[in-house]
Amino acid sequence: MVSRFLLVFLSIKTILQEATIYRRRQKLTAIGNGLDLGGAYGATLGRIKAQGGEMARLGMAVLEWISHSRRPLKVDEICHAIAIEIGSNGLNSDDIPAISTLLDCCQGLVTVDKGDSTIRFIHFTLQEYLCAHPELFTRADSTMAETCLTYLGFQHIKDLAADPPPDPSGAPFLEYSSLYWGTHMRMEPSHRSRTFALELLGPFENHVSAKLLWNSISREFSSRNTDHKPFSALHCISYFGIADIADNLLNVDKRDVNQRDSAGATPLIWAARYGHEKVVRWLLRKKDVQPDLPDTNSGRTALSWAAENGHEGVVRLFLRPRFVNPARIGRWWGRAPRVAGLLLSRRYVNPDSSSKSDQRPLAWAAENGHEGIVKLLLERKDVNPDTPDLWSGQTALLRAAGNGHEGIVKLLLERRDVKPDTPDTINGQTPLSWAAENGHEGTAKLLLGRKDVNPNTPDLLFSRTPLSRAAGNGHKRVVELLLERGDANPDTPDTIHGQTPLSWAARNGHEGIVKLLLARDDVNCDTPDTEYGRTPLLWASRNGHEGTVRLLLGWKDVNPNEPDAEFGQTPLSWAAESGHEGVVKLLLGRTDVNPDTPDTWYAQTPLSWAAENGHEGTVRLLLGRKDVNPDIPDAQYGQTPLSWAAENGHDGVVKLLLERKDVNPGSTNKSGRTPLALAAANSHDRVVELLQTPHLERSANSVLA
Repeated sequence: MVSRFLLVFLSIKTILQEATIYRRRQKLTAIGNGLDLGGAYGATLGRIKAQGGEMARLGMAVLEWISHSRRPLKVDEICHAIAIEIGSNGLNSDDIPAISTLLDCCQGLVTVDKGDSTIRFIHFTLQEYLCAHPELFTRADSTMAETCLTYLGFQHIKDLAADPPPDPSGAPFLEYSSLYWGTHMRMEPSHRSRTFALELLGPFENHVSAKLLWNSISREFSSRNTDHKPFSALHCISYFGIADIADNLLNVDKRDVNQRDSAGATPLIWAARYGHEKVVRWLLRKKDVQPDLPDTNSGRTALSWAAENGHEGVVRLFLRPRFVNPARIGRWWGRAPRVAGLLLSRRYVNPDSSSKSDQRPLAWAAENGHEGIVKLLLERKDVNPDTPDLWSGQTALLRAAGNGHEGIVKLLLERRDVKPDTPDTINGQTPLSWAAENGHEGTAKLLLGRKDVNPNTPDLLFSRTPLSRAAGNGHKRVVELLLERGDANPDTPDTIHGQTPLSWAARNGHEGIVKLLLARDDVNCDTPDTEYGRTPLLWASRNGHEGTVRLLLGWKDVNPNEPDAEFGQTPLSWAAESGHEGVVKLLLGRTDVNPDTPDTWYAQTPLSWAAENGHEGTVRLLLGRKDVNPDIPDAQYGQTPLSWAAENGHDGVVKLLLERKDVNPGSTNKSGRTPLALAAANSHDRVVELLQTPHLERSANSVLA
């Protein structure tokens, strides 16, 4: 719909651009013959270029920046960016265009979002159109990199102090240029951007952009370090992945390639973490680089970061034979004697290195579904595929199973040295338990195909079986797989709540699973849990799962009037309290349901609960029954349904109750207060008005006198 209006808007602008009536008619005919949105964009771009001179340049420059920027640009940012002359020494404030000028130059294709003062395209389809026509902006990234670097080289920018951070209004383009010059340069390096970058990186640690970049990067992790080590030029190009100027940079800056920054990370770690293969390759060629040096924040190596983030090419570089320790092949890393000196061992890469959480590269890759990397690591003899981490006790198989990475689970199950039924140490859940809980059907099927996997193993934390977890979370296909296995007990309660799989499924309204379990002869359909004494029907009624209630009521072994052990509330009482009209209707349709049974805690009837909570439809249903007394007070406070409704300001309920002749509007509670007094005390004016209606002849009016 939006695109239709947009097409009309652009078409009208195209027609009005013509100078004579004849030409406008010709253009209208052409549009009527099938000008689509893409055609309208093309025509509008033609008009932008036809403006000629500075107007055309500005219009196309704005489109280039918006379409290629790494985040939405604010109005001041784009105005300054457009005004920068690449290679100049400063910015002429008189040459900064007004935003209104830029909008005019763009012929209606661009607008300002008033909410956050960013400039954007009028519709997302324009971005798609420009991406499909790369010939429109052939040097976008290199132009933007050169512009950013030119700005960072201005003297007034170089003079800015890093602490405290400068006022953005004084340098609107500083943040964007500091954070994204490297990204644009990596995408499309140029001779000029290389020159400008080397000029910036020479004194980089003292440049304000270094601080801004570090502040942005450091938000990605929680640093435990208190030292404020510099984020050097080498760290910077490793983070951005700019390999082109690496050699030139080291000629200028003779800094240690293993230097750590404030996060305790080396340049190699940054390059590996973000998958910059060229930079990783370049760093690994340096004789003094230590490829296995961990960061001091998390204790993770470059290989560990690359494995987590799925950078297979980088992982391959670290696993090359030149980095294999010959003294440790065929043994688990760390068990071999320390036969190599520091000068020799620093060139080795441990593919099974642990971090502070003790999670290994294989576990990181398995958790995140990087099958290719898992394959590479499993080919190594010095990688233990079944090592649990210290923090959670999770193995690679547990992490893969919990996240449903079926291919990786299959790879790990093919190994004889992987135990398929080992639980973690935090929750005590097995791989099958995690797969069942998260509904990973393929993974569950693989695990259930193993004879050494016990489908009834409860977890340690809540003592729930895989079937219990799958049923509670509504994973019907996993439930079917478990039941098909034959040896899964479908009626085992957990030990914390005492709920069976049926109870969990009913509680959460998973009708399909309830139906599956009810069809079993070995499932008791009316077992109450041990925590609250609630049956499956009571849980379903309390939570308003109408379909589940209907299913359960169809079984003769289900008692529809069974109260819970906590408050003595029946299924009808809970449904009425929560206002679940459909469930109330179903229960009232049963002849064996007493609609007036009070609970054992407050002695409130279903009508009392519904009235207190303002559920008008439920109140109407209950008042339609002849066997419901509408004026019974509860035992705790002595309040009738009318008193509760009046106190809480439910005027619709009050009105319904006042229509009954068997409701006393002047009844008093244990504190001697009438419904009118309760309503007045809580400033429920509409209820007060209803209770004071003359024709009702209430003696309660005297209370206000």
